[in-house]
Amino acid sequence: MKIFTRSLSYFITGAAILLSAGLTSCSKKADLSSGDTPIVIPPKDTTAKPVYSLVWSDDFDGATIDETKWNFETGSLGVNNEKEYYQKANAGIEDGNLVITAKKETVNGFAYTSARMNTMGKFSQTYGRIEARIKVPMGQGMWPAFWMLGDNINTVSWPQCGELDIMEHVNATSTIYGTMHWNVNGHAQYGNTTQSTPGEYHLYAIEWDKNEIRWYVDSYLYQTGNIKDNVNTTGAFHLPFFIILNLAVAGDFPGANVDESLLPEKMYVDYVKVYKQTN
Repeated sequence: MKIFTRSLSYFITGAAILLSAGLTSCSKKADLSSGDTPIVIPPKDTTAKPVYSLVWSDDFDGATIDETKWNFETGSLGVNNEKEYYQKANAGIEDGNLVITAKKETVNGFAYTSARMNTMGKFSQTYGRIEARIKVPMGQGMWPAFWMLGDNINTVSWPQCGELDIMEHVNATSTIYGTMHWNVNGHAQYGNTTQSTPGEYHLYAIEWDKNEIRWYVDSYLYQTGNIKDNVNTTGAFHLPFFIILNLAVAGDFPGANVDESLLPEKMYVDYVKVYKQTN
């Protein structure tokens, strides 16, 4: 949930490798002078693809939110100059979706209310594929997020615990943000963006192993972060993380202004699923 500036220009990312192809023909050598078109045989992709097995999920198909899986964070967290007061009442189930609602509602001196949920102490994982199908609100001042924090945050604090922002979106733009935060003698961050249609449902995911973290919107890979051998002090990303879903109102990232004419605004989550790599 922190703003990133891509300040670590030295961060090493994965790169695509283009392989050249040989030329051949099914029945005879290609005679280019006679107009024959050579047949291109692409090289075999011998890279081992991850195989995943489902280990945790919530399809939000019950009448109420399953509190054996989720905790509710309440009150003002005092971060990022956000303007919401979190309360359990702003989260519910509608038509098989978790719905987090931001409202124009004064509580304890705050002008807006919303909800924030996490799996801390109930589920966490190191590595794997973490995904959620989400539709976000499109209005000035809205800041929905699907993200993770290191289990040890209460011991080592932030950013030492590490943070993985699987999906963040602000205001009414088409931009989706994916970011990693950690500590290198202070706060460090690395991130990228991609364009989408956030007001419609999309599948947001990371695939995370001992070498790297990959960010996806649907099947599109738009960022890779290198954590191999704790490069650039990325050891936090080899420890367990828990999941967070929330809808913030205003703050450092979306700005201070809120389009109250659009309130209440809703964030819809169809499901959250976590997989472990089995190969």
